[in-house]
Amino acid sequence: MESLLANPVSRMVWESKYRFRIGGEPVDRELADTWRRVAHALATTEADAPHWEARFLSILEGFRFLPGGRILAGAGTGREVTLFNCFVMGLPGDSMSGIFDALKEGAITMQQGGGVGYDFSTLRPAGAPARRVGSIASGPVSFMRVWDSMCATVLSTGARRGAMMATLRCDHPDIETFIDAKADPRELRHFNLSVQASDAFMQAVERDESWPLLFPLDDEEEGETLPRRWPGYQGEVPCRVYRRVPARELWQRIMRATYDYAEPGIFFVDRANRNNNLWYDEQITATNPCGEIPLPPYGACDLGSVNLTRFVHGAFTPAARLDIDAIQESVGIGVRLMDNVIDASRFPLPAQAERARGTRRIGLGLTGLADTLIMLGLHYASEAGRRQAAAIMAAICHTAYRASIELAREKGSFPYFERDRYLKSPFIQALPEDIREGIARYGIRNSHLTAIAPTGTISLLADNVSSGIEPVFAYRFSRRILEPDGTPSIHEVSDYAYRRWRKCFGPAPLPATFVEARSLSPFDHLKMQAALQPFVDNAVSKTINVPRDYPFDKFKALYREAYRLGLKGCTTFRENPVSGAVLESPVVEPRGGCCTLEREDD
Repeated sequence: MESLLANPVSRMVWESKYRFRIGGEPVDRELADTWRRVAHALATTEADAPHWEARFLSILEGFRFLPGGRILAGAGTGREVTLFNCFVMGLPGDSMSGIFDALKEGAITMQQGGGVGYDFSTLRPAGAPARRVGSIASGPVSFMRVWDSMCATVLSTGARRGAMMATLRCDHPDIETFIDAKADPRELRHFNLSVQASDAFMQAVERDESWPLLFPLDDEEEGETLPRRWPGYQGEVPCRVYRRVPARELWQRIMRATYDYAEPGIFFVDRANRNNNLWYDEQITATNPCGEIPLPPYGACDLGSVNLTRFVHGAFTPAARLDIDAIQESVGIGVRLMDNVIDASRFPLPAQAERARGTRRIGLGLTGLADTLIMLGLHYASEAGRRQAAAIMAAICHTAYRASIELAREKGSFPYFERDRYLKSPFIQALPEDIREGIARYGIRNSHLTAIAPTGTISLLADNVSSGIEPVFAYRFSRRILEPDGTPSIHEVSDYAYRRWRKCFGPAPLPATFVEARSLSPFDHLKMQAALQPFVDNAVSKTINVPRDYPFDKFKALYREAYRLGLKGCTTFRENPVSGAVLESPVVEPRGGCCTLEREDD
């Protein structure tokens, strides 16, 4: 079992991130102790704890199932940390006390190990009068710099590396400042940024219409107003129109920014709300730092991934196959394990505990997809490869829903469950009939069940399998990893499938199915994301790698195609002077628009 850490980089990740120590002395003597610690801690909520501890251990052993990093690091340690990777924080109040209350909540959450997302649309635009104190507002981006400094300070205390997401409405008067915020490489380095792109905005871009920039009306203000639903308000409120801009010019500005320095990303906010299983209870305007979990204020989600590479039989042969039955068995157990995380975890804030326990939202996904396709003899960019990937995700999704229905029969539905309204969700309506009938009859334990996370660190732990649904970045490359004392070190690593092939066939030429991210068309990346999205009730974290010389017009078309394909968001990365050059040699450090290894939230 310990041979699973024969890869030096896997051992380094375990030693620096997941090995439990007290006062520097290891409690987890070997990797198996980490698995036993987690299995035992998450089984304590069960009436038959020994039975479920053994079942949980059966999927953890051999890296068949990879819980989110917070679970691996914190479960069973007795420390005051959260087992949840992801949070979206409460809306910052449009006052100095409201802003700094929100800042404090974020600091507490990050100190206990959670990545955070914020919608800053509640803050009035720069230059607007703050009449109660007789001053002028400085705008949301100015206060985001305070958050950025807070994050750096929290990290300097030895807390877990921080990840933050900031979103802003596409009709906020400061949207242009937000779009341009990271042109300066020194600015907001602890943030990922995303523009909330509404359906109305995308239609205005398509029709070449003008676009109003507005903000909720101050009682003493005059001028043109329009009704809008705005975060922090019930229903529609009158909003003062500050000015109008051509929608296509604003879209062009977003596209140019993300082409030039990889941010902001795009969050198709109306689609996320329309397809939200809890459409009747939540208004979502932000996501977790890597985008795979759209969440309401104080929402949280615990993550876990099935490692597909462990279910391939006969790799690289004509008889290669994937053991779907074994995957489904692991998913069924994994749903229960992740549901127990909700009861076993601490929460930084009471509001987070209330929302998590009210929805029992989990995000179960997959990792190692690209390596698995290679071992099955399928090209990542082929139609057959996408069909196989979609079939895998469909099996994971439907198995997870059936397992959650069985859990509801045993333990009860999540508290915010309203049967008739829940069944009206478009995602639920697209599920197989037996699942819908099961929900109608027995309820369901978890409001949401599937998400595809980037899994960067836990995939390194699991012998450097390809991460999430990403293609293999490179078969050999160097990667920066933080040592336990926080100093970076460079490790040369090689891809899991590549090493398996070389072990079997030595120096023989690689088959055409061995494809690296740089050799794929950006649209091939996008098509894979679209193939899996129908089976993901949360969202998909995916970075689309774009060559440096890729034409700008084709780049813009990627985002329009992402919207047409029904995605909830889109993130690209093109090497650039601000974010750095990536694809310069066969030995490189992978980076992406959604996160770097230092900012990912797993």
